[in-house]
Amino acid sequence: MSETLKTPHGWIILDKPLGLGSTQAVAAVKRNLREAGYGKKVKVGHGGTLDPLATGILPVALGEATKLTGRMLDASKTYAFTVRFGEETDTLDLEGKVIATSVVRPSQAEVEAVLPRFTGPIEQVPPIYSALKVDGERAYDLARAGQEVEMKSRSVTIFELSLERFDAEEGATLRAHVSKGTYIRSLARDIAQALGTCGTVSMLRRVKAGPFDLSHAISLDKLNEIGKGAALEQILLPLEVGLDDIPAIDLGSEQARAVRQGRVLTGLPYEDGLHWAREGITPVALMELSGGEARVVRGFNLSDVAE
Repeated sequence: MSETLKTPHGWIILDKPLGLGSTQAVAAVKRNLREAGYGKKVKVGHGGTLDPLATGILPVALGEATKLTGRMLDASKTYAFTVRFGEETDTLDLEGKVIATSVVRPSQAEVEAVLPRFTGPIEQVPPIYSALKVDGERAYDLARAGQEVEMKSRSVTIFELSLERFDAEEGATLRAHVSKGTYIRSLARDIAQALGTCGTVSMLRRVKAGPFDLSHAISLDKLNEIGKGAALEQILLPLEVGLDDIPAIDLGSEQARAVRQGRVLTGLPYEDGLHWAREGITPVALMELSGGEARVVRGFNLSDVAE
């Protein structure tokens, strides 16, 4: 490809496979963009880490969409996960060593009966093997070094929690729609303890992150086709798809110019809260409205893609 390709702006929603880290997934996107002729200057970032042992939705932002990765980190997520009863590991997943065992195996009815206790606002102690910082150090670094790690309880919200499947041997497969900061491994541990036993996560799959679900997702193989010449447009979602969960404001050309200059718009007939502003089909900015006044939270430099 001799001509310089336009910088892409938007989302690649990867169905992350087992064993691949989030940083490795971003590196795979960068490599394919380079091989496709986009060079090394395209900004790439992900909207929420997934452990190597987890699969599913990993939103990867390109270009101006990287300005929205913070929103994606704050968005609610939905997971499918299996709690295997009878053993608890230090990592609360299959990667760790067993630190507790129990012969108690709850019934399906018992599992279903305990779930309402874990729905709504709850307190949760994160796993010691997590990226949270304790005294300036990553908790997992301290844990791997053999140090005693005390994690503080935190408030999270479980919006929905349901039993998807039950197997006496494999355990309970649940579906949870959760707030930012929720650790599914901790939720699994606490559910098992409430049932008088212990448990660990044997399967974890993110099925939704903010507005993105598995219908948007592509495989690693599909991603690798881009580096071999397939059109990026086949897999790239527009930047605004990441804004589907908030209302839009339609701007005239003069208003759009004012917003691009960072000026406050007044007298707008929209409800208070976060909105995204567009001129025609081109996103202009993320804006916070209060009392009819709109202030720029994040501006998008997309004039190069405007028709």
